[in-house]
Amino acid sequence: MSDDTWLLAAAGAHLKGAVGTARAAGGRVTVLAVGPRELADAAAAAAPDEVRWLETADDQPAEAWAAALAAEVATAAPHVVLAPSDPASRTLLAAAAVPLGAALLTRVLAVRPQDGALVVDRSSLGGAVVETLTVHGPLAAVLEDADDAPPAAAPATVAPLAPAGTPVPMQVKREPLPGAAAGIRDAARVVSVGRGLRSKDDLALLDGLLAALGAELACSMPVADDLGWVPKERYVGRSGQHIAPRLYLALGISGMPQHLEGVRDAKVVAAVNSDPAAPIFRTADYGVVGDLYEVVPALVAALAE
Repeated sequence: MSDDTWLLAAAGAHLKGAVGTARAAGGRVTVLAVGPRELADAAAAAAPDEVRWLETADDQPAEAWAAALAAEVATAAPHVVLAPSDPASRTLLAAAAVPLGAALLTRVLAVRPQDGALVVDRSSLGGAVVETLTVHGPLAAVLEDADDAPPAAAPATVAPLAPAGTPVPMQVKREPLPGAAAGIRDAARVVSVGRGLRSKDDLALLDGLLAALGAELACSMPVADDLGWVPKERYVGRSGQHIAPRLYLALGISGMPQHLEGVRDAKVVAAVNSDPAAPIFRTADYGVVGDLYEVVPALVAALAE
């Protein structure tokens, strides 16, 4: 096992921040870029020590190369393998973790060597807590998206990669968005609800507000994934829907970065939250500190006037 760090990337977003995290993990930093030449050039601009580039066909997803690239990583035997949070990069990372026998962690913010082990900071409880873990042995980690800081070194060279294995045949199927998702994608106004709502039955509280605004209903990830109160097609966030309404009204949503990523293009963001320290107030154009069970009826009454 070497002291090197590898970064597996099938998408270009936040690559500079990812390379910065890889640099702090120690050793020589190699980026394995899977996709078009533009991706390899973006990886090189982030200034790792080396970029190995595998070009894929237009109709060939990066995931088709997961098994072959896992063998490449296993041969190099880095002590840390990282990936950005996009789905294709996560798939490549998971495949590489198996032959390495690596511990697999998600939402990782930082990795640093200490006393022969790896100390890992990761986001927990929706970003409200930073959890610190000590890992003995190789680590595979999905990175929380970090801001792209300017690289401190010159761009790396790009070396084409010819893996020993072959891609797994995969068929790519594309379908139109479900009706619920299409509704919030096209809506001029969206009202979104989070864990501030106490029960599924209380969704009825929003009916009058939705009607008064002519808005579509959306939600944060826990409301759809954990609780199942709202269809998953209406979940807004980094791994959910990305929308750009004229008005985005967040009710009882704390405003973690993964949620706000989905509304970064909204024209106006308004928020109602009972916690004056909620992160969403740092982003919202307008904010009301209060109980949504009191504020929503008051808004409906004001709109009726």
